[in-house]
Order: sequence, then structure tokens, then C-alpha cells
Amino acid sequence: MKICAFIPARYAATRFPAKLMQLLGNKTVIRHTYDNTLATGLFDEVYVVTDSDIIFNEITAHGGKAVMSKKEHESGSDRIAEAIVDLDVDIVINVQGDEPFVKREPLEKLLQVFDGEEGKTVQVASLMQVMKEQTFIDDPNYVKVAVDKNMHSLMFSRSVIPYPRSKESATIYYEHIGVYAFRKQALLSFTNWEMTPLERTEKIECLRYLENGIPLKMVVTDYMGVEIDTPEDLERAEKLLE
Repeated sequence: MKICAFIPARYAATRFPAKLMQLLGNKTVIRHTYDNTLATGLFDEVYVVTDSDIIFNEITAHGGKAVMSKKEHESGSDRIAEAIVDLDVDIVINVQGDEPFVKREPLEKLLQVFDGEEGKTVQVASLMQVMKEQTFIDDPNYVKVAVDKNMHSLMFSRSVIPYPRSKESATIYYEHIGVYAFRKQALLSFTNWEMTPLERTEKIECLRYLENGIPLKMVVTDYMGVEIDTPEDLERAEKLLE
């Protein structure tokens, strides 16, 4: 199988404009993400897909590969789909541009779900990690995911799910990490479907798969570091880098 990683990178982020070009240590957030994805050694190719000349030049000036998006897109998945239409690739991994601490082991575990007989039925997979701090569990900026006993996604939400109606039960909360793996056709199908009601309400793109009857195979990973969504996240990332 040919496996490629794509990093969608939009310059004008709503909550933290130009966040991918912020310095983290001695280089930008987007370069940390690109360099660390490449360093895993798991991919035939790694590309940044962007609508920004600034980000494109930041990657290519340092020897990386980047593709310019031809048009505006609703989501990173849509942006990647445009780039892979004519590309010979079997499995596509979407690494969010604001995940500067990406590392090999979680991505390797994600790719393994496509192996073997059981793997033939997997169309889309993604990562999640256990949440322990109540502040983050309550924070709508952190997307939560509920899964069945086979680790297939049941629901994604910015709300607290599951809701702890019984205070006596030990509740495990999972944070959805925006790293996806798709079969090529699954991703192309996604872009041909209209935005779905839950997706529109929650502003969580993977709900479009659930609303079209495709569960995501979820993979539990250890702590993935800090996803850069706010200036406060950047401060936390700087401390982690130190």
C-alpha cells in the first residue's frame, strides 16, 4: 500500500489567526508538525496543503513539500481531497497543522488498524487520548468522543460526553485528536456529501461520516502534547518544549 501524510494548513484560523506561523522554540508551529511527521519514517510522501503563500514558502524554503489549494474549503479533509484526486495513494493520513508534537508510535498504531482481515472493513480511523483534567473536559474547545466496546465512534461533541448522571460510576473521557487515516475513496466520498446537521451544529467535520453511516475506528494513544488552538496553548507548548 502507498501511504502518504497530508498536513492541511490554513493561515486565517478563527480563534488564533496565523497560529501556524507562531514561533515555538526556534521554528514555526507548522514546521515542527511537518518535520516531526516526516521524521516518523512511516510515509512514502509528506505534504503540507495550504491556501497561504506564507505557509507554502515557509515549508518549501526549508526543503519541505507543499501544495497550494486551488479554492476555499470548509475543512482540512476537503483541502486534502483536492490534493489527492489524481494521486496514486491507498491510505491517507491527515495530520493537523497545529499538532507540533506528533510522533511515530501513535501514527503507527493508527495505520495498523487497516491491516489483516478486520482491517479490510475500516474506512476511517482516528486517535483519542484519555482526559483527566476536569477543566479540559468542560472546555468546548476540546472535542470529546464516545465509543462502543469495539472502539468504534458513537458520537463526537464539544459537550461533556458521556454525561456523568451517576456520580458513583467511574467515567472515562476521551479527547478526540484531529489525526485521521482514510482510505482514498472514503475521503473522496466525504467531500461529495453535503455538510450534515450535527456537523453544522458542533463544527466537527468527522460527524459527517457518522451521519452517513460510517463509524470511525478509534485508537487510544498516550499523551500527544499540546494542540495549538489558542495563545494559551502556545504558552503550554513552549513549557512542554523546554
